Amino acid sequence: MIPFFNPLSGGGALNYAVILAGGKGERFWPLSRIQRPKQLLQITSQKTMLQETVDRIKDFIPVERTLVISGENIKKAILEQVNYLKEENLIVEPAMRNTCAAIGLAAVHLRKKDPEAIMVVLSSDHMIQPENKLRKILEVGTKLAGEGDHLITIGITPTRAETGYGYIEFSELYQTFDDIIVYQIKEFKEKPDRLLAQKYYYDRKHLWNSGMFIWSVSTILNALKKHMPQTYEKLESYSKHIETENEERAKSELYQQLENISVDFAVLEKAKNALVIKADLLWDDIGSWLALDRIKQKDRDHNLIIGDVRAINTYESIIVNESGGIIATLGVSDLVIVKSKDIVFVAHKTKVQDVKELLSEFAQDKELEKYL
Repeated sequence: MIPFFNPLSGGGALNYAVILAGGKGERFWPLSRIQRPKQLLQITSQKTMLQETVDRIKDFIPVERTLVISGENIKKAILEQVNYLKEENLIVEPAMRNTCAAIGLAAVHLRKKDPEAIMVVLSSDHMIQPENKLRKILEVGTKLAGEGDHLITIGITPTRAETGYGYIEFSELYQTFDDIIVYQIKEFKEKPDRLLAQKYYYDRKHLWNSGMFIWSVSTILNALKKHMPQTYEKLESYSKHIETENEERAKSELYQQLENISVDFAVLEKAKNALVIKADLLWDDIGSWLALDRIKQKDRDHNLIIGDVRAINTYESIIVNESGGIIATLGVSDLVIVKSKDIVFVAHKTKVQDVKELLSEFAQDKELEKYL
């Protein structure tokens, strides 16, 4: 047993937070729109999800060492909403190219600032409790990342047979820090069907893949060099233009060439130096309206109701009225009903995950594009 430590008490590499906030949050449409995506909404509390993410870690990693990766369309909204973030806290992507591109971009920017930087990569749409336990996990992860060539991910102990998350199967114990356990990784698993999810839940060898990562800048860039050499070369070429007058043009050219791929597929599933920290946290990837069923209090008929709603003989539904007027329901069940300004969205719970198909049709119709 290795005694617990306080990484703030001594020297060593500095920790930096990299918050991924570039998604469109389409599965929370119509509240989530292009100019006001999910991460800028008050879904889980009176704070927006991005505010929650920044505030969650600012006692561990100060704001001046926090980077938010986002699109140009929400840059202004982020600076207004989280008013203690400054221009220098933001890295704007010219297009969405998934997590490998976003993390690679952040890594070369951080290397310019601090070649020994430790990156703590977080998503802007997670609910995590208790925060003190998360901090302890991050302390363990950053210490490991500073001591060796490790790609560290955080795996959540499953609380149900969930088909909506990817999984990590762990193998041998790597190290223990008080009550924080670190394992070697046997295999990353895709989102399972119901039967396989039940198997993963009961065998206690699988963890939810949280999409939270910890590594040094040099480790992730070396991993990209090994497993994604073309991406690495393009990032290296771009990095020569950072903090020059050509930076934005070079970034735009870079993103025209980068592959749309997650860091899991690109690097972690191929790497031999990946570790997973087992995290016993109350965690939820707030991916769609159905997530609210898990985190919000429901009425006696198992309805989740937000805003001005009158529900009669209505059961197990999610009804959200963000704008004026009233939503009235009678004799329905298992629906998601959302009223937001000029849109009313109604879907069966079993189909709500398919909202992207609806929005893709909107994108092809000039009359409907305004509702995206």
